Amino acid sequence: MTLPRPLLLFTTGLAFAVVLLGAYVRLSDAGLGCPDWPGCYGQISPWHADARIADAHSADPLGPVSHAKAWKEMLHRYLAGSLGLLILAIALLAWRRLPPAHRVLPGVLLALVVFQALLGMWTVTQQLKPMIVAAHLLGGMTTLALLAWLLLRERAASLPATRAPIPLARGLLLLVLAQIALGGWVSANYAALACPDFPTCQGAWWPQADFAAGFGLHHPLGGLSGEALTAIHLLHRLGAVLVLAGALLLAARLAPTSAGAAACLLGIAGSQFLLGMANVLLGLPLPVAVAHNAGAAALLLCLVWVNVRLSSRSPGRPKNDLAPSGGDSGVFSEPGAKLNRRSP
Repeated sequence: MTLPRPLLLFTTGLAFAVVLLGAYVRLSDAGLGCPDWPGCYGQISPWHADARIADAHSADPLGPVSHAKAWKEMLHRYLAGSLGLLILAIALLAWRRLPPAHRVLPGVLLALVVFQALLGMWTVTQQLKPMIVAAHLLGGMTTLALLAWLLLRERAASLPATRAPIPLARGLLLLVLAQIALGGWVSANYAALACPDFPTCQGAWWPQADFAAGFGLHHPLGGLSGEALTAIHLLHRLGAVLVLAGALLLAARLAPTSAGAAACLLGIAGSQFLLGMANVLLGLPLPVAVAHNAGAAALLLCLVWVNVRLSSRSPGRPKNDLAPSGGDSGVFSEPGAKLNRRSP
């Protein structure tokens, strides 16, 4: 027995949409569009809370509350709640259909989505505290990655024999998750424009930066100095260079036998680097900033795909073998299959 593939596919797609909508809500300053949780001024929708929202907007027209922001925030909550229900259904089906060893990942997903709901509540009640906002973003990306892993692991076709070792693919996946966490920290602290130029920062290759303050976890929103914001931005730039270098290395190891995987990896990683540059040089336009979040999610999904396929190699095939040279490559053969050749 397996889990229904349409359910897994739809849930993974919804998780991607929730991640992107969450980025849009955060980047459009709508995170406190409804200043309570789970409803909006105690109501099920902004339409029901129309009078309260109008009063708050009249009292502070430039504040965080408006009808448009309230709808953005609540739409994100509705989709996130639907995602939670679907993950609950997956976990229940896994408990009924799958052997114990295969129930672990759906169980982890269910625990993670419950924790994500708590983080969503704390994001509002703690007034966008950076530590919570960044953790919420990382949790959303991790949920997406685990759903993709669950979707792919049962029907993944293995990558052909390749020089790409699994530790390299695993390491790059972890590096991308760390870079996503750094990106969340940049966004949560509004440090994206701490360096308004590129490739230099504030006209220098390494300006004054306060790393100790920048990576203290318990400060409130807006509680960091300019040097602390610079430190956050600089480390994210360094992470981007490391991710791009790792993608180049892994793509080079994949290319001889898996050109599609190599192209996927290079295309997305290169686009992400360019989007990061555009965010700085163009002053963080909303469409580019949201696209940068979409690129991070796409790169994460690409690496999950590569890792699952590398992990699903046939047991009888060496993990780091090379494709046979010459005209007859057996890398797409069934395990144990032999070519019948007639002697000359």
